[in-house]
Amino acid sequence: MAKIFCVANQKGGVGKTTTAVNLAAGLAKVGQRVLLVDLDPQGNATMGSGVDKRKLEHSVYDVLLESSTLPQARVRAEKCGYDVLGANRELAGAEVELVGLDRREKRLRQAIQAVEGEYDFVLIDCPPSLSMLTLNGLCAAHGVVVPMQCEYFALEGLSDLVNTIKQVHGNLNPDLKIIGLLRVMFDTRITLQQQVSDQLKAHFGEKVFNTVIPRNVRLAEAPSYGLPGVVFDPGARGSQAFVEFASEMVARIRKM
Repeated sequence: MAKIFCVANQKGGVGKTTTAVNLAAGLAKVGQRVLLVDLDPQGNATMGSGVDKRKLEHSVYDVLLESSTLPQARVRAEKCGYDVLGANRELAGAEVELVGLDRREKRLRQAIQAVEGEYDFVLIDCPPSLSMLTLNGLCAAHGVVVPMQCEYFALEGLSDLVNTIKQVHGNLNPDLKIIGLLRVMFDTRITLQQQVSDQLKAHFGEKVFNTVIPRNVRLAEAPSYGLPGVVFDPGARGSQAFVEFASEMVARIRKM
């Protein structure tokens, strides 16, 4: 059965989508069967996987409103080696439409159950806010991968996210836990980042992944070509770090 993980952080601009698409591509490279679910109305994970969000016949919006099934809506990201349940601007309307529906927090979970046996990993790219969409992601997941920059404001955002995860764990999804914290956009030359990294390791211990994703221009350039960095430039430092992270992720899940 698939392991289902949200890539989430309530702070914006921390590299959630970059993490989601590159982890998906990295897992595919190490032989895993992967489904990437884009829960952000901006559709960046969809476009960043080489799938044109404007040409989607069905999207995650249709799946949440149950006008389409997940097997009907998913598409293959051929160059990347994984499947995508894409999103586009239609998804912005789902917030309002879901409020009055029954099972509103658990619709994604039920949709994924239809394909769980076909994948090793399902990764969910969440929007940067605690919305009904994020709640669907958290209710569907076994755990949360938290990408974060090693800056002091990021520590404040992390405490908010930890509280949210505790509330969802207590009230809606007893399986939910933090799988690990991923340090991203890391620059070894900046003393402050090293200090915050040390604080994270002191406070969260083994919850901090060993892999560190460096600040890397090729990872930043890749989305403009509609590809994850891991596929766009496999030799780049950032790309190699994500493949290393994918291997660490597989190893960590086997131990759990």
